[in-house]
Amino acid sequence: MPNPAREPTFLPLTMAAAGGAGDEGARAVRDRAESADRAAADCWLSLVAGCTSGRQALITSLHDLSEATCGYAGLRWWLGHGSLHRRRVSDAEHRIDDAVREGDGAEFAEAFIGYDQAVATVVVHVQNRLGKSVT
Repeated sequence: MPNPAREPTFLPLTMAAAGGAGDEGARAVRDRAESADRAAADCWLSLVAGCTSGRQALITSLHDLSEATCGYAGLRWWLGHGSLHRRRVSDAEHRIDDAVREGDGAEFAEAFIGYDQAVATVVVHVQNRLGKSVT
């Protein structure tokens, strides 16, 4: 059985932030984050092995997570006051895609840090806006 402590984790901030709220929107973000995290681990292993498999699954998972984040934040906020956050999420998502296409592991890891921070920031912002405690 794999040791979870030894499994690569790419979205720890997002999963922690979304796991701290019990509402349906946060659960949707958490579920998508877990799926994207698994896809990232698979893609990372492919990158390390010099393969190109897993790219599309990762991009699809990231897009789904970004969409869930938008849904949680609310479209009106996402397109208005949250537009800076939306751009950060989108830019980081594109950066990950570029890193995978180029086979650049260092860029992949760095881009994931930015993506994780961007999505987690939105989740925490929404929870603060809704008056929910963040654990």
